[in-house]
Amino acid sequence: MRSLNFLFIFLICLALVLFSIENTEPTTVQIIKGVQVKAPLCVELMIATGLGAILAWLFSLWSRMQRMVVARQESRQVREKEQQIQDLQQDIERYKAEVDAKQPLLESADSTSLKTAVAEMKNAEVTTN
Repeated sequence: MRSLNFLFIFLICLALVLFSIENTEPTTVQIIKGVQVKAPLCVELMIATGLGAILAWLFSLWSRMQRMVVARQESRQVREKEQQIQDLQQDIERYKAEVDAKQPLLESADSTSLKTAVAEMKNAEVTTN
């Protein structure tokens, strides 16, 4: 891609030089009302081309700066999301450890509550009979 860009710029500059060599007669350019510049056409063309190149370069810098700002924002957001994911994974591990630690208590409570429920049902049958 760089070689294509170089070739394109080279061809434009070559065409400008060849055109300038053929057009050396002086011309008048009116910049604003009352301000006129008299110079050879080739000089005016080179100045116009140079100004266009400078403006194109400034625009490319501006575009690159905007892309860098967006990339930094996206990178920061990704880091924040990764930190959030890591925090949530740590929370999950902590909760799993708590559940594993309390699992024996839940199992003994289930058997106790089952025995209590059976006893209550028997008491309810006795009182209803």
